Formats: sequence, structure tokens, C-alpha cells
Amino acid sequence: MRIDILTLFPEMFQGVFETSILRKANELGAFQYNFVNFRDYTENKHHKVDDYPYGGGAGMVLSPQPIFDAVGAIQQKSKTKPRVILMCPQGETHTQKKSVELSKEEHLVFICGHYEGYDERIREHLATDEISIGDYVLTGGELGAMVVIDSVVRLLPGVLGNEASAPEDSFSTGLLEHPHYTRPADYKGMKVPEVLLSGNHAKIEQWRKQQSLKRTYERRKDLLEHYPLSQTDQEWLNKSDLTDNYRTDA
Repeated sequence: MRIDILTLFPEMFQGVFETSILRKANELGAFQYNFVNFRDYTENKHHKVDDYPYGGGAGMVLSPQPIFDAVGAIQQKSKTKPRVILMCPQGETHTQKKSVELSKEEHLVFICGHYEGYDERIREHLATDEISIGDYVLTGGELGAMVVIDSVVRLLPGVLGNEASAPEDSFSTGLLEHPHYTRPADYKGMKVPEVLLSGNHAKIEQWRKQQSLKRTYERRKDLLEHYPLSQTDQEWLNKSDLTDNYRTDA
């Protein structure tokens, strides 16, 4: 995978891209990245990339010309048509499902905005996707792009080492992940559940599924509205002390 990042502040990415999983993924050749300072593409004699909005208002707006030209230069060199992702608080909220979708692409381009926003023509005629990482506003799109890129790159083949890790993550199954325990079995009187020490893999899987259901119900009940509960799942929820008759449409 190739990832191009349009940003006025490429130095912000150094610590993230040169440590942990992203560094490993780059060293393995799973992806390569390139920073494009779109200020280098401005035709403005003062090297400005923003301007006052028509109609007045507070703040400055990113001009279309530098960003269109920067993306155009990238597209000319690309062997495939890249997905052009606009980091924007108005975009769709990022999800694990979106990470999986993007991880299947060969080339991604991220546009990291700053100031008050983008000229609308960038959104309408250049971006293929608009992504937000939450209902709040950041100073720029760089932090959001880091989050999305990390969530995508860790899904690329060979990056995590254990291929079973990503499919078991929270949200990958539609539920939050079950609790984990490690040695010692008894730490200051706090004990690991007996079922995990039993060696009975069927019971362990059953316990993990039930704990995922329990944790999801307690912390993110909204996820269960879209989760295909089996009859066994529904019966367990209804028999538990979490709720009475959670759903009857399974």
C-alpha cells in the first residue's frame, strides 16, 4: 500500500510513523508513505494556501488551487486511482468496518486541513471520502489522519504477526472484546476466572462470547442493535441479570 499525506506540518507525523507498528509495517514493506507539503504547489507569490471566505465570516479557508495541483501530481504518478480522503469533522465517523474497507486499497491520499475549513470545491470534486474521528474539532486534520492510518495499516497482511489478532479486536466482530488475563492466576487475592484455567476450549469460547455480550451491553448497548444475535445469545442475555427480555427478534 502507498499512502500520500498532504499536510502543512509533516513533522507532526515523525514520532508516530517511526515507532511501534507503523515503523514495523514500513520496514516489512507492507506500506510506504510520502509527505506532500501542499504549500509547495501554491501559485500565490506570498506562498499562501488560504484566503478570506466569500460572504465574510471568521477564519481563513484553504484555497483549492494548491490542493488540486498537489493531488493531481500524485495521481499522475500513480499506477492506480487512489482513494482521496478528506479529514473533516463533517465526514462519516470512522469505524473498524471503514478501516477494513480501506485496507484493501493499493493507494490512499489523505488531505489534512487547517484553519477554518476547505473551499467546497475540494470536497465536491476531489475527495472520494470524508472521514471524521469524532464529534469534536481539532486544530488540523493531522491527528485524525494518524488515527485512521494506524487503524488501516495494522490490518495489512503480516503487520501484526499473529493473523488472529485483528479479527478478534473490539468492533471487528460487532461486539466489544472479552476480558483478558495472564499470569499469575492469583494476584493479591484477585483471581483469574476458573473457566480459563480449565483447559476446556469449548467452555472457554462460550465464556468469552458471553463476556463480550455482557461488556457490549453494559458499555455500548447501541452496538447490539445491529448485531445478529443468535437464539443462544438472546437466551443468555435474557437469563442474565443484565436485562429482562433484551430482544425477541433474533
